[in-house]
Amino acid sequence: MGKQLNKVSLAGLVIALGIIYGDIGTSPLYVLNAIINGRVINEELILGGLSCIIWTLTLQTTVKYVILTLKADNNGEGGIFSLYALVRRQKKWFVIPAMIGGASLLADGIITPPITVTSAIEGLRTISNFKGIEQQTIVYIVVGIFTVFFFMQQFGTLAIGKMFGPIMFIWFTMMAVLGISHLSDDISILKAFSPHYAIELLTKYPKGFWLLGAVFLCTTGAEALYSDLGHCGRGNIRVTWIFVKSCLILNYLGQGAWLLTHYDNTLVNETVAAQINNPFYAIMPYWFKIPGILIATAAAVIASQALISGSFTLISEAMRLNLWPKMKVNYPTEEKGQVFIPGINTLLFIGCTGVVFFFQKSSNMEAAYGLAITLCMISTSLLFANYMVGHRVSSVFIYLYLIVYFTIEISFLIANLEKFPHGGFVTLIIGGALFAVMYIWYRSRKIKNRYVEFVRLEHYLPMIQELSNDKSITKYATHLVYMTSANNPNEIEHKIIYSILNKKPKRADIYWFVHVDVLDDPYTCEYVVDHIIPNDIIRIEFRLGFRVEQKINLMLRKVVEDLVTNKEVNITSRYESLERNNVVGDFQFIVMEKFLSSDNELPFIEKVIMKLHFWLKEISLSEERGFGLDPSFVTVEKFPLIVSPTRSIPLQRIFNEQTDTGF
Repeated sequence: MGKQLNKVSLAGLVIALGIIYGDIGTSPLYVLNAIINGRVINEELILGGLSCIIWTLTLQTTVKYVILTLKADNNGEGGIFSLYALVRRQKKWFVIPAMIGGASLLADGIITPPITVTSAIEGLRTISNFKGIEQQTIVYIVVGIFTVFFFMQQFGTLAIGKMFGPIMFIWFTMMAVLGISHLSDDISILKAFSPHYAIELLTKYPKGFWLLGAVFLCTTGAEALYSDLGHCGRGNIRVTWIFVKSCLILNYLGQGAWLLTHYDNTLVNETVAAQINNPFYAIMPYWFKIPGILIATAAAVIASQALISGSFTLISEAMRLNLWPKMKVNYPTEEKGQVFIPGINTLLFIGCTGVVFFFQKSSNMEAAYGLAITLCMISTSLLFANYMVGHRVSSVFIYLYLIVYFTIEISFLIANLEKFPHGGFVTLIIGGALFAVMYIWYRSRKIKNRYVEFVRLEHYLPMIQELSNDKSITKYATHLVYMTSANNPNEIEHKIIYSILNKKPKRADIYWFVHVDVLDDPYTCEYVVDHIIPNDIIRIEFRLGFRVEQKINLMLRKVVEDLVTNKEVNITSRYESLERNNVVGDFQFIVMEKFLSSDNELPFIEKVIMKLHFWLKEISLSEERGFGLDPSFVTVEKFPLIVSPTRSIPLQRIFNEQTDTGF
């Protein structure tokens, strides 16, 4: 696996360019614009801002993600949840930074498409025929693009995905050429490579520290490098990043040199901002404006696609790890790892269009952008440090890593907090709501598990066997299948025993107990068979990676075929007439659906969590559909969830004197 991850190929390089650099690759559309907004353009600001950008890309993106974090692959897969799966056995509370990181990434997926696409379309104002175009018209164009874009998600991106790489290559090459063509405007701009200017800006420039909020926008897509590790491979990412980083820095330098030449000592108010209309477009030759805007729009759409595909993958992983309610998942193409979740697609569409209508301009969106993703980066730093602990890395190096990156990322977080009243509250509200869903789903499961009663299966085997042979009871099914959460093969939930023996005795020829164990690695797909009583009671344990779709119906059918082939089980119906003709018996699944009993005395917080959990459960995918079962062979049984029984009721019997006989 290591050799495969480090393998570099031309096809892999093209795919890497197309998939993972959309967000960070479109940052020149708005970063320098955000730095100069409302400030006087001078050498201190431009050189200091560019120096901050260069060293942020170096320390944060190159060192932290490309060199270090990419090493933490989970059988070839990356991302916050893959990293969490690697370290979750060390400390239970690691789930909190994992959920914060996941929610922040999803919130980022809602704000990035609006800012990149709007920034690209606003470039129309640099063309004389469109100078008077109203902002409302730009909003409608962006929303129209999103409508088509999100509608196309259901068909997959296999065909158009092949075009992403070449388009992004053109995009990065275009940025590099534009940047180089303006370096001669002010060659002193190359002094920005010295960290001295960054330090001067942050410490001596008026409110210089708060500029970090704008500088941070240059590295917001760094998390995508790690999230897409499985799609592209470590070697391809590291090689393409050299090209991408070079193009980005050249373009930033070109923008800076142009600004110093044309607007030195100029205050960027609304009039000047409208005149400049984004330094990215200002450095384009006029004859190149239309193709440049088209290429920028294509790059912005690709950036949006990468984040949305990443959101689908993130949610599918969260569902497997029991951190998100079950939702319908489609697989539009045969491409590995490509999923489409209609519910999340709708949520992202509403979120993206809502952000566009709310903020209107890309400059307004800059105020909301970046705040949430800093939390994700801090979470990644914490989890990666513990990954290094698990791999016995020197404690000196681990503490150095934590000191350096906590200092950098907490500084970015504090600087980004200035954005809170100007729009940052929007992304925190979105991220907070997504975190709340994850926390409620996780915490409610913990509350329920405290009171799930498991019993020793061996104590009930004679009764189940006797029931199976009792012909005075109408047969319920030839094969009766229960989904069990018991990790110990010698145990079973009491509710299942109650369902078989007490609720309505269910006589069957063979009882199957099926357990799904979600593993910490992504793509394992194996099973274990335990013949508790041969040909009478069989337990199947599926060991599935957290990225494997749980199609239990198809998987069980494959297991049964294997068992029949090996003559380990006889699935022929035991009705005499059917048995003579070798007719296969019917399979019936029993799914136990919980409801919150009124006979509970929970603490207030836990009561609220359980109420919200069951509300989420009502609007999410049902248990049987979540396990990929055929509804025609499923019976749903409801049973009360009594997680905290009420205290005994002080009820006393009294005798009616008229009926008391005196005995």
